[in-house]
This record gives sequence, structure tokens and C-alpha cells, in this order.
Amino acid sequence: MSTLTSAPAERLPHPLVVRTVALDLAGAPSSDATDGTLPEADPTDLLDLLPAPGAETADGAAPLAWVRRGDGLVGWGEVLRFEVGGPGRFADAERAWHELLAHAVVRDEVQVPGTGPVAFGSFAFDERSAAGGVVVVPRVVVGRRGGRAWLTTMTVGAALGPVPDLDELAGVRVPPASPGAVTYTDGAVTADGWRDVVAAGIAAVRDGEVDKVVLARDVEARTEHPLDARWALQRLAHGYPSCWTFSVDGMLGATPELLVRSEKGLVTSRVLAGTIRRTGDDAADLARAAILAHSSKDLEEHEYAVRSVAHALEPFCSSTNVPDVPFVLHLPNVLHLASDVTGVLGGEAHAHPSSLALAAALHPTAAVCGTPTQAAATLIRRIEGMDRARYAGPVGWFGADGDGEWGIALRSAQTSPDDPHRVRLFAGCGIVAASDPAAELAESEAKLVPMRTAISSD
Repeated sequence: MSTLTSAPAERLPHPLVVRTVALDLAGAPSSDATDGTLPEADPTDLLDLLPAPGAETADGAAPLAWVRRGDGLVGWGEVLRFEVGGPGRFADAERAWHELLAHAVVRDEVQVPGTGPVAFGSFAFDERSAAGGVVVVPRVVVGRRGGRAWLTTMTVGAALGPVPDLDELAGVRVPPASPGAVTYTDGAVTADGWRDVVAAGIAAVRDGEVDKVVLARDVEARTEHPLDARWALQRLAHGYPSCWTFSVDGMLGATPELLVRSEKGLVTSRVLAGTIRRTGDDAADLARAAILAHSSKDLEEHEYAVRSVAHALEPFCSSTNVPDVPFVLHLPNVLHLASDVTGVLGGEAHAHPSSLALAAALHPTAAVCGTPTQAAATLIRRIEGMDRARYAGPVGWFGADGDGEWGIALRSAQTSPDDPHRVRLFAGCGIVAASDPAAELAESEAKLVPMRTAISSD
């Protein structure tokens, strides 16, 4: 069942009016390089545009962001939001989006992915979670891709307005304030208790209940001063430029895992499974990368994850490409086994599904749930001891044509709409028969580092 916090699209007094214009964004990569390459943009250029909490231009809504290596989208304000829940949350969200677009007035002067009507979304991991899902239609979107930048405004009106002005829409730019000192307490399960949870997961694997299960834990943080999401987002974008820095409805993070990108019939999914902590010493980390690449335990975990993604994409694709062996993805805090699965959508016999429909078909992957999926999900509900809410659920954006990008909400945290000092951090680990509870706890601590660093004041 879906609920709308604003009037349903068909009851709006006027249609959605969308205007996209080219933008000369300071700091955008130049296309004038003599060697034909584009210098990498500062990943925080787009994030710098986000208004401060409480600013009139923000409409009281949380900032919206999907940024990687300087490209991506940021948005603010809120024209409309669709709140959904239950097993039909993805289909309900897409239906509401299409209903809104049916009578939209659109003028797109740029015509690249991410221009025209755009909505951001975040969905719960478990269909039974009260967190449900949300699709937010922002009032303002600024995007950048390959040296081109643009500005999109979305309003409800009878006709197109004047050419939008970024300075006016962004308002006075106020730098984010430090959250001050941060204190941490146990989440739903203590650290010692989580070792017991992992032990129960290992026992279930050895008993043949599942081949693999992914177990997560949360940690509660309290900041001295109200957390400005922009503070965390800028630190994440600087520290993890190869990840997708995101923010939707208070769910924010920097995910290394792309659930699905759909663009003009081509589909990509980046699968991560198998992790080892970095030491900070380059030579030692190269040796650890070699260990990870040959670890039977991690390769087994990775194979389950890749297989689940390829199997989920197969009905929608005329062809797929699955790498024979993974590569090692180097992040500042950990090393991951990674594989990029690609495909070509459909052909004449298949209608092209939207990126959100593909995300729904892929979710939950073995990388965040386990194998077999349903058995792992049942086990998670029985032993994990917490509601993941939107952690490990799809997060991202899509446009009017259905194309878009959806990540898995990992390396993430949920801010509280009721208490700006409260932040809930998450981390999870893949459990197989060879797992060790103490080692998995240490891995979860390593995966908490990005968000701990993002909300720290030093």
C-alpha cells in the first residue's frame, strides 16, 4: 500500500512543470585539455551548492545527493514525495512517478542522462520494515556529467516560468558546521552479543540451512551539535571518491556497491563480496590484496553474490557478461573482491524495464542478504536482532525514461528527523562456514570507519 504525503499527482491544481538549462558551473572539468582527457572535478563542487539546514530554499527537507568523482546530481527542496511500504513498495513508487509524469510539462535543453524530470529514492531492506520507502521529487536539481553541467527546476504550475537562476535558487551559501564531540553507544545488539549472532549464522550454514548469510549490526552516535548532513557528505566524497556518495531522506553514506545502472539499454551492476581490512602500509596492503584474491572463503562468498546478480538480470537481458575472476577494489579502509556484471536489455521480445524495476528484481542480492535468498532473509529476521530499516536497501535516482542509478545503501547512516543529534550507523558482513565471529566483528568495525570519520569533528 502506498501513501502520499502530498496530494496525489492527479489531484494537483496544475501539472508538474520541469525546466532544464545548461549551466556554467564553476569548478566543472574543462574540455580544452590538449591530450583529449578531462581533469577530474572536485567531488564536493556539487555538494557545496546544497543549502544549510533550516535555509528557506531547503523547504525543511533533507538534502539529496548522488555524486561520484565530481559527477552526479544534487537536489534540494521538495515538490512532492511518495511514501510506500510492503512487498509492492517498488512497483507502487514507480506507478506514482509515472502518474505524476503523465501530465508533466517538460522543457529539457540539455538532453543527457539526469536531465529533465528526476526523482530520488530510498527503500527498506526488508518488505516488513516500517521504514518502507520514499521517492522525493526535488524543487531544484543540479547535475554534472563529463564536463557538462545543468540546472533543473520542478514546480507545479500552469506554464513554464522564466529561465531559472542558480544563485537565486541556492541562496546564501553557508559552510557546514562541525558536529563537535561524538559519543557512541551500542545499537540493537552489543558487540559481544553480535559475536553470538555471527556464531548462530555460522551454525546455520554448517547445518545446511543456507549457503551464506549476511548479518549486520548498528551503532548509535550522538553529536554535540546538530549534525549538518553536508558536513558528512563532503568528508565522504573527499575520502571515498570511487564510491557513490548519497543522501536521500536522511539516509546518507558512500556506497562502493552499484546495484544497477540502466542507460539507453545497457545495464551495469558492481558486486562486492569478500573483504579484508587495510593496514595503512602500502606494501603490506598489496600482500593482503593477494591473500584476498586467493582466499577460498572470500572467493566462495563472492561467487554466491555474482551468481545471484547474473541470475536476477538474465530474464531482462538479451546478453550478459560475467567476469571469470574478480578484481580487488582498494578503498581507504578495506579491500574488496569486486566484479562488474554487464548486460544488454531485452530485444524485441522484452519491454525495457525501468532502472527501479531492475533494482527491485535484484534486491536483495547475496552480497547483502545471502544464498538462497529467501532462506537467508528468514534467518536474518530470526537471529539478527534489529530492523535494518533502509540500510542495505536500494538508494539512488531515476528519470522520466526510467533510466537511472541505484546503489546499495552501505557504509551508511540514518539521521533522525526528530533529533538532529542522533545518528544510527550500520555495517554488515557475509557469513559462510569458514567465518570466525571475532574476525567478522573486526570486519564490521572496519566498515564503520567511513561513517565514524564522516561525522567526526577532526
